[in-house]
Amino acid sequence: MPEPSPRERFRAITRQPESRIDLAEAALWIAAEDSPPVPVDSYLRRLDQIAEVVGPVVSAARSDVERIAELHRALFVEQGFTGNRDDYYDPRNSWLHEVIDRRVGIPITLALVYIAVAVRLGFDVRGISFPGHFLVKHVGESPVLVDPFFGCVIEQRDCAERLAEVAGPEAVFRPEIHLRDATRREILVRLLSNLEHIWLQAGAYERALSACDRILLLIPDAPDALRDRGLLYERMECHAAALADFERCLVVAPNDPHAPAVAERVIALRAGARRLH
Repeated sequence: MPEPSPRERFRAITRQPESRIDLAEAALWIAAEDSPPVPVDSYLRRLDQIAEVVGPVVSAARSDVERIAELHRALFVEQGFTGNRDDYYDPRNSWLHEVIDRRVGIPITLALVYIAVAVRLGFDVRGISFPGHFLVKHVGESPVLVDPFFGCVIEQRDCAERLAEVAGPEAVFRPEIHLRDATRREILVRLLSNLEHIWLQAGAYERALSACDRILLLIPDAPDALRDRGLLYERMECHAAALADFERCLVVAPNDPHAPAVAERVIALRAGARRLH
């Protein structure tokens, strides 16, 4: 029998219960579809090896604060992981194997490395889908927020300032909303959404469509993904597929703010189909 494709591997991982989804492996299968070949098992072993190198120093620390400091020194100084500030939208920043190789990435992929290594060392860490900039949180009596892009611990007041930069000065910072734990599926959706936007900007519509397809594997009937995929199908002149996605979008989210625009596309596509007949 032929080997399962990266898409099939990704589907199999993400069909598991939330607690059993291996984020690093799922992210590597995303990369394997976009930038083959990717020896996924080899890169998972690379993460094991990083944890093995970091482990003795971290475990020798006398407090949680010192353990986190040693983890950061090991990852961000000795291992050299850092944010790519020179070419943020390079797609390689969104492919986990490239981030492991090149030691540069964007917030979400550096967070994936951070989480993978930290979990291997026994830390309880969670991803935080903060607007505009993905974060990591160490869970405990006094939670610690980490920005893997800049390799530093941040405070809630920093988050309030960042929210104002992203959403405007009128935005109200609400920790229970803006700092809530992201599910593993939400993290993978955010990674794929980044890739979708990169490919859209590049005019690579088939690759953007592939990202949408995988988002809908994670969250079937997600209105935004259905709308985006419909628009992509329309650009690619796959009108029947576009119409099906737009119609489904209106069924699952009739009150969505974008529903009127989607309804206009449905009317236009139906009219076009009648003219063809």
